[in-house]
Amino acid sequence: MIAGAVIALSLFVTLMLIRFSAQGERGEARDSPSPPRGVLNIPHAIGSGNSQAPAPPVAAVSAPQAAPADEARETPERGTKLSNSAGAKPASRRALAFVIDDAGNNTRHLEAFLSFPGPLTIAVLPALPGSAETARRVRAAGKELILHQPMEALGGEDPGPGAIHTGMSLEEIRAVVEQNLDAIGPVAGMNNHQGSKITMDRDIMEALLALCRERGIYFLDSKTIGTSAAPEAARRMGIRIGERHVFLDNEPDRESMLRYLGAGLKRAKSQGGAVMIGHVWSPILADLLAEQYPALTAQDYSLVTLSQYLALELP
Repeated sequence: MIAGAVIALSLFVTLMLIRFSAQGERGEARDSPSPPRGVLNIPHAIGSGNSQAPAPPVAAVSAPQAAPADEARETPERGTKLSNSAGAKPASRRALAFVIDDAGNNTRHLEAFLSFPGPLTIAVLPALPGSAETARRVRAAGKELILHQPMEALGGEDPGPGAIHTGMSLEEIRAVVEQNLDAIGPVAGMNNHQGSKITMDRDIMEALLALCRERGIYFLDSKTIGTSAAPEAARRMGIRIGERHVFLDNEPDRESMLRYLGAGLKRAKSQGGAVMIGHVWSPILADLLAEQYPALTAQDYSLVTLSQYLALELP
């Protein structure tokens, strides 16, 4: 009997140990331990048979903020070429418009002006062997191109091919000028080569200004005579024209050119701008202008094309 009791007790103890062990295993399965701090607990995607590593975080990109209105507008640097393609008036005062006459005879004299760092307006004579190529090079260099229209002078000097004369009818004058414009165009405007006799004739000037208005180009009176009828004709027609203020190279020496340039600068200070004419054949003008360019821009003068000058509506 004692042996039976021992066996029964041993079976009871064994069953109790098995029961307590099973309860301990079920208790561990109920409460998963939390991951250590600083370690992300990323569950597997539902429905995915693969465990994929999390994608790296994407940096947030902030939208660019609009610049204040006064900062968003760009101001052209002094001495740079000002764009007037949208019809806006250049903001700068003390404007200087340099016009270089008599281009077209050859391209040899032209190159120094085409390499000038600032804006220039270059007037090309028509009906010469080099006219078309000169016009092409002027446009390619980014300079402003105008027709330098030959006109009859009082002294009887031959103004050259493509000229208009007082003995022509207004229809003939118009036909000649249109042919010249078509030959070297497109152009921004035109001015007179010689022309003291023509520009004194109000009827001819009104006909020329009417043609300019039709073509959408401007007229620059080179003022080869003080009694030009062009300003009065323009007022009668409600047209704004340009007028030359200074000839730079009537005397071809350096001292005289600097003196004439000084006269133009004086006018620009008092009136807001000046139109100055020089000539492509002048041996030192291109170098003199290039030499003076840094000083002009440093003194707050703005070099502009003639079309930009006219847009300023200066006196």
